[in-house]
Amino acid sequence: MQSIIVEVEGDAHDHKAYLEDYHPFVDVVATFDKLFNGLALQGEPEKLEEMESLKFIKGIHAVQTYETNTNTVKSLSDEQSDAVIPSDLNNTDYTGKGVKVGVIDTGIDYTHADLAGNFQGGYDLVDLDDDPMETMPEQGIPTLHGTHVAGIIAANGELQGVAPDAQVYAYRALGPGGAGTSIQVIAAMEQAVEDGMDVMNLSLGNAVNGPDYPTSVAVNRAAELGVSVVLANGNAGPDNWTVGSPATASKALSVGASSPPQRIPYLYEPSAEKQVPLVTMVGSPTWDLEKDYPVVSESEQAGGKIALLKRDDIPLYEKAKEAEDNGAIAVLIANNTDGMFQGMVENDQEPLTIPVAAISKKDGEWLSQQAQADSLYLETAYQEAKSSIADFSSRGPVTVNWDIKPDLLAPGTNILSTVPDGYQLLQGTSMAAPHVAGAVALVKEAKPNWSNEQIFGALKTTANRMETDGDGAPIEPIMQGMGEIRPKQAIETDTIISDPLLAFGKVNSYKETETIEIEVENTTNQEQTYSFDIPKKEKGLTWNLPQTFTLDAKENKTIPIEVSINTTQLNEGVHQGWLTLSENGEYYYLPYLFVNQTADNPKAMGFEFALKPFSEDTFLYRLYVTEPTKCVTVDLYDPDTLVRERTLVEMEDVEIGMNEGELDKSDIGNPGNYLALITVQLEDGKYESYQTPVYIEG
Repeated sequence: MQSIIVEVEGDAHDHKAYLEDYHPFVDVVATFDKLFNGLALQGEPEKLEEMESLKFIKGIHAVQTYETNTNTVKSLSDEQSDAVIPSDLNNTDYTGKGVKVGVIDTGIDYTHADLAGNFQGGYDLVDLDDDPMETMPEQGIPTLHGTHVAGIIAANGELQGVAPDAQVYAYRALGPGGAGTSIQVIAAMEQAVEDGMDVMNLSLGNAVNGPDYPTSVAVNRAAELGVSVVLANGNAGPDNWTVGSPATASKALSVGASSPPQRIPYLYEPSAEKQVPLVTMVGSPTWDLEKDYPVVSESEQAGGKIALLKRDDIPLYEKAKEAEDNGAIAVLIANNTDGMFQGMVENDQEPLTIPVAAISKKDGEWLSQQAQADSLYLETAYQEAKSSIADFSSRGPVTVNWDIKPDLLAPGTNILSTVPDGYQLLQGTSMAAPHVAGAVALVKEAKPNWSNEQIFGALKTTANRMETDGDGAPIEPIMQGMGEIRPKQAIETDTIISDPLLAFGKVNSYKETETIEIEVENTTNQEQTYSFDIPKKEKGLTWNLPQTFTLDAKENKTIPIEVSINTTQLNEGVHQGWLTLSENGEYYYLPYLFVNQTADNPKAMGFEFALKPFSEDTFLYRLYVTEPTKCVTVDLYDPDTLVRERTLVEMEDVEIGMNEGELDKSDIGNPGNYLALITVQLEDGKYESYQTPVYIEG
């Protein structure tokens, strides 16, 4: 038996009845009509193949498989000095009691002792049954992601989540190894809406930075139906324009990852006043040497010393283990290319007991020269780093509508949570989003009559704007949105600004005036007076803000924010900053953004090329375009020699958004692995291009 999800035209329920009458060997196991129009079907492959001939079926979506990396499962009793515990975020008296949270992910190990009490059910959109368990090893590449996410939200046992009394439902949209399509994700969301979820968490996404990708559209529809949807912003940072769908959705909360204050170790050689930055490897004990130690470049001479080794083809664990067996106190592994690297030395059977860290090639060469010339001793020193934004956290803005994303930040590094058979540290915006989903559950319990807009507005209004570790200037809006969430302040806030992220769009003409209306609510029982700090006069930019306004008790009011932009007096590109609104000593920082004429955003992205389901001779391609475009060409190159092979696709009449088409197998040439060069000719005649690997099936 095989499972597929199909999109249909017309009434999905009528088509269900038709299939039951005329295709009795195909089972219709689910009907979707809220977030998209479709059916979930099961049957033997030859029976499902008949669906392709039915005119009312727009698209057939089979499972696509992707590989994910999993790390060693750790016991909660293991020493985790740098671990972030989800419950630390909850400084309120609330626990999320009575709030239903749907986890759209890889499933949940609902037998885990810390999750079994709160797990209430769900659905499996991969196997199309009522058992949303994580993929087990005997079923394929095992998964643990959804269990980790669920624990952050609502673990209630040896480990505590942010909202330990919330009711957890699992919707398995990603199968073995993290396999799934956008339609499976949308179908999972639809089922969650049908089951009455109050909150949905989606710690998943793609690389398409556009507001109208199907998953983003579905997220907005779910929000319109009253569900609080929380999304991971993506792990493609630190570059801008890296937020991907569905985190580009305008009506959900997109979450970036913050890192806690850190005591970062580095090595110091006092005579040369030389500092050597370290990157402790995954699976290594914390680098915490209490005195200075000599350094040697030979593993067999490392007894009581720090072993300085070079990165090569030998696995990092094997190099470090040999040094440990020779009595090394610690191991440094110098990179063999420029820059730093993040290594892994985990081993289930025989874990290392000494710290192992990576250093740069340049520092490795310097240390090696000093060690050979004379006795070299290194001290361990520490740098105190403020809470900041994780390098991997994706940045905005969103293309096409130029929204500021993320909306908020939450802890996303070294997060300890549940996994099948134990606990594990993971990091990513996948870990940040469930912190916010748990916080939403706390606010829903505390304020049951608040709307989605009020809940989201309260979390945004009270977020803590983050500053740089150097000069104390605020970090850019496209990196942090409103800042780090603070659940207690959100619940107790005197003011809610429902839409405080001010995206003025793209300005093209000589001079334009743009206006955005924000809604400000006084939640108290007394009158409150607010005032804007009028920004300093800036060439090419003039703000028109109400200097003061007053709200009566429980009153809300729409406030216009106007900016006049002279494009000739400003540099082209993205302009962003902050406006300040104050009330009786309380300050609210509103991020703003506009694009002057053009920006360095990607003009095309998300190229996909694959065989059409149940077909052996028709290929489908898709490409997302963000700017007015004359044409797009996809050329194939040999990935080894970079010699051009042929043109695969030529697209004209290109639209902003998703563009799709089909090619016959006879027209695409030889199968194999290629490097695709996607070239976009914009309407102004300029060319933009990017590369992506493509595999053509034989």
